[in-house]
Amino acid sequence: MPLATAEKIADAAFKAGADAKLLPLTVAVLDTGGNIVLLKRQDGSGNLRADIAIGKAAGALGMGISTRTIRDRLKDRPAFQSALAAASDGRFIPVPGGVLALNADNEVIGAVGVSGDASDKDEYAAIMGVHAAGLASHPEQPADNWRDAGL
Repeated sequence: MPLATAEKIADAAFKAGADAKLLPLTVAVLDTGGNIVLLKRQDGSGNLRADIAIGKAAGALGMGISTRTIRDRLKDRPAFQSALAAASDGRFIPVPGGVLALNADNEVIGAVGVSGDASDKDEYAAIMGVHAAGLASHPEQPADNWRDAGL
């Protein structure tokens, strides 16, 4: 994940959040090795948001699927969720907002985690950021009800 691409993702995620009137966001972009390429927060984003954003991106990378998909698949398996959190030293946040970034060959080149608003809204901003950088995402589209999330 090149730094220039990570910057495009974060800036576009912030723009999408502002356009949708989301709360201040924090964006973490990780490469395929789980290394932080970029961590950026808007003024007013809470002090735990960086750890949450990193955990969302790392969880998506670690499982190879979006954190929305993880949440949906593991909703009836809390012991497994706890085991994954322990195995990842807490870098596993199984709620929407962790999105895989895919190149033109559909290969994972990194992941984006967004935190700051309701999880479905965070995911929306992450997906919009990935798409604005010319990449595909998993999931491909935000949840249908993302605008109503947390209301």
